[in-house]
Amino acid sequence: MERLDKILSNLGYGSRKEIKALVKAGGVVVDDKVVKDNGLQLDPEKSKIVINGEEIFYRKYIYLMMNKPDGVISATFDNRDETVIDLLYIEHQAFEPFPVGRLDKDTVGLLLITNDGELNHKLISPKWHVDKVYYAEIDKAVNEQDIKAFEKGIVLDDGYECMSAKLEIEESTEEGSKVLVTVQEGKYHQVKRMFEAVGKKVVYLRRIKFGNLPLDESLKEGEYRELTEEELNVLINC
Repeated sequence: MERLDKILSNLGYGSRKEIKALVKAGGVVVDDKVVKDNGLQLDPEKSKIVINGEEIFYRKYIYLMMNKPDGVISATFDNRDETVIDLLYIEHQAFEPFPVGRLDKDTVGLLLITNDGELNHKLISPKWHVDKVYYAEIDKAVNEQDIKAFEKGIVLDDGYECMSAKLEIEESTEEGSKVLVTVQEGKYHQVKRMFEAVGKKVVYLRRIKFGNLPLDESLKEGEYRELTEEELNVLINC
């Protein structure tokens, strides 16, 4: 059971004060009855709630896929930089969602955003072995020795030994390489630091897959959408 004003506030229908005024004016109907108590306790998944003649669709959680753009940080708030939450519509911000893990400021691609803490923990905890796949462009030739080093477990500059990672070469020349990297962790600047450990530099990084969920290529950088039920099931069962 939850308070009516909290439910409506979480759905983006205004502040508690605004909702109180809306209820007082008779603009809210619950189970075919006009309510006057904004503190009314109800089960939003069982009760029918109508606001100004329009029935609302209640959901406790939201699940969003964003194609994160360059220059935006993966955080809920920042004093200096624009965050991925700033890119959301108000009705989605009202759920107080957060990014699942993070992408570096200059890294683009698939970012999941939700307010489901349990799913977030499952997706980012290394113990669940959820793959994160990146497309990367490297400043030098990548070779079989690098593949073996990634598979063995790269030791980062702070002494941390990464879990085994998969490195696949799509194209490699002395001028640079195009590769795919699959990791199951999310350490700070991890992919970049892994290549630095083998004497190379990442010049472009894009996440293209999270678990078994690929990035929707129709999303332009900065755009996002809600996951379909099928996509959510793919994440839950990965």
